[in-house]
Amino acid sequence: MSERISSRQFHEADTAGDWRIFPEGAYAFFRAQTFAASMRLVEAIGRLAPGGGEPDLDIRGDGVTVLLRAFKREAYGLTRADLELAQAISTAAAGLGLTAEPMGLQSLLIIPGSTDRRAILPFWKAVLAYDPRPDSPDEDLVDRHARGAPFWFENMDELRSDGSGTIHPVVWVPWDAAESRVAAGVAAGGRMIRHNVEERFWTLADPAGNEVDIATTTPPEG
Repeated sequence: MSERISSRQFHEADTAGDWRIFPEGAYAFFRAQTFAASMRLVEAIGRLAPGGGEPDLDIRGDGVTVLLRAFKREAYGLTRADLELAQAISTAAAGLGLTAEPMGLQSLLIIPGSTDRRAILPFWKAVLAYDPRPDSPDEDLVDRHARGAPFWFENMDELRSDGSGTIHPVVWVPWDAAESRVAAGVAAGGRMIRHNVEERFWTLADPAGNEVDIATTTPPEG
């Protein structure tokens, strides 16, 4: 298996500025003017991607979103080979006249909470028809088709005052978009609940008390 690299190493690498790291892996969005232009990039990626290392692609008339997944059969994490493929895809996109837009990227995670996550996980597995994530089967469920948002189950110290559990989304955004997204939420009527500096997320609540985390990954040094 290729050498693993951290999100900071990925972000700091030459010609990797088009890409942003989220928990699922490395994302990039390349803006296109037509669906045909999007397809030309897809064809180029098909020639670049090695067997067994194919990226996930979302193809639209206005562009292509590319995900190089960090979930691998052997282990979790991005590798040097992922970085090299990302750099090659960026070069191909630029050659085709497509422009990268990192600020257009985000991903979603859903967190149900309980004082005993093992008690609620089977219910969500059943209604979602999701599978346990191989490296964390007691905590995470993932879409077997790799299309829907993943679910992570949080152990709460105590339930809400009415005896209920809780559920909230996490919006993962680029490291250089997080603070502006938080500011936009506060300006739109939200309030800050907590800021976890070490884990790089902000918890906001809407005027009704519903919570959402804005989260990001490690930025480049400096």
